[in-house]
Amino acid sequence: MLIVLGIVIVGIAIAISMNLFRAGAIDNKTDLLINESSSLATLAMGYYKKAATFGGGGNSFAGWKIPSQMQTTATGSFSAAVFPDSIIITGTGNEVVTDTDSIKVKTTVLKDHFYSKIIN
Repeated sequence: MLIVLGIVIVGIAIAISMNLFRAGAIDNKTDLLINESSSLATLAMGYYKKAATFGGGGNSFAGWKIPSQMQTTATGSFSAAVFPDSIIITGTGNEVVTDTDSIKVKTTVLKDHFYSKIIN
């Protein structure tokens, strides 16, 4: 009886630790996506503020593109919707959360600040 009880307790402990490890991995991947999106947002803000004669946007985001080496990284892939006064960067992680849903982060970039929102 004690052996069966011990096996049940060990099984429950293993299941709980696996769930905690997975949750930690998802949080870590989300943080990485936010960090990379923030780096892209900083590049976009620099482009906005740089004069057009020096290769910038001259107070416009029009013409900004995600650098090719940052479109797909070990963390995930990034895409951008570019408007003259803002950019929306969407980062999709390669970590599947539930079924077929991946981690997604949306970062909105304005001329003087940006903010991120976790979608999944």
